[in-house]
Amino acid sequence: IGAGRLGICFALLCEQAGYDVLVSDVRSDYVADLNLKKIKTNEPEVEYLLGQSKNLRATHDNREVIRECDLIYTLVPTPSLDDGSYDVSAVWQVVENIKEEMSSAANNVKNFVVGCTTNPGDCDEFKKELPDSVKVFYNPEFIAQGTIIKNLREADMVLLGYDADSYSSDEQVIHDISSLYKKIQVNRAIVCNMSLTAAEITKIAVNCYLTTKISYANMLGDTLNRAGCGDEVVSVLGAIGTDSRIGRKFLNWGVGYGGPCLPRDNRAFAAFAQKLGMDYNLGWCTDGINNEHAEFLSDYWLDMNHSKCPFYFDY
Repeated sequence: IGAGRLGICFALLCEQAGYDVLVSDVRSDYVADLNLKKIKTNEPEVEYLLGQSKNLRATHDNREVIRECDLIYTLVPTPSLDDGSYDVSAVWQVVENIKEEMSSAANNVKNFVVGCTTNPGDCDEFKKELPDSVKVFYNPEFIAQGTIIKNLREADMVLLGYDADSYSSDEQVIHDISSLYKKIQVNRAIVCNMSLTAAEITKIAVNCYLTTKISYANMLGDTLNRAGCGDEVVSVLGAIGTDSRIGRKFLNWGVGYGGPCLPRDNRAFAAFAQKLGMDYNLGWCTDGINNEHAEFLSDYWLDMNHSKCPFYFDY
């Protein structure tokens, strides 16, 4: 449910792995194009995988997906609110659709997997609203736009949250979800199982750590430039990344972080800590450094343009 940029990538990989897949989306024209296998996207491999698919069908009716499928993923948008937390109203709409469908259906067991980013505690709230025959899981993805298919195939970790009170009865579903990833991945990811809330915290905490590492590298690079060592930024960061406690990934001097996940998860973690009465400002500080770094780069590039040549940024 939710066949956007991430949803359609995940659906296509599931189809390629041998599953029968039904996707739903609110955009009727997009649904029609999916069924005709003719969508246009700059996300690598999507058009090819769609063209090759034989067992993928699209609908604009969420209840059709709920009715026909045993494993129901939702990858709907969860935009940020002013305080940094997530607006999960689209997920609540799916919850309502499930309740409506289950009230008029036989007591079939359904497995509801939330794949979009939520606030810690949200999945427990979804569970409270759903009948006991619906099992709730949290399984977010760690991807970047432009490499979604690659990231899903080569994930280091599969994060899976479940209801800690019903682990014994959910064990088979946990195994089924883990098996799904084994089929779509080219490497063997580590599957990390934990409670729903712990998994929701883990998701935003991972990205909060990455933004901190990016901001640290950019802060150090800016400092080296001001200190007259700008030509040694790569050497210095390379030396620091050699330390196995630190590592080289995400430790480069360049533009700051952006996109639909990193900035938002950073603020969401800070908002969640604040909700718990803890004034942990690492998320806000990291964002501040990211913004200061953008100002630094602007000045840096202008200073480098000694001849005052006209220039533009392509993207």
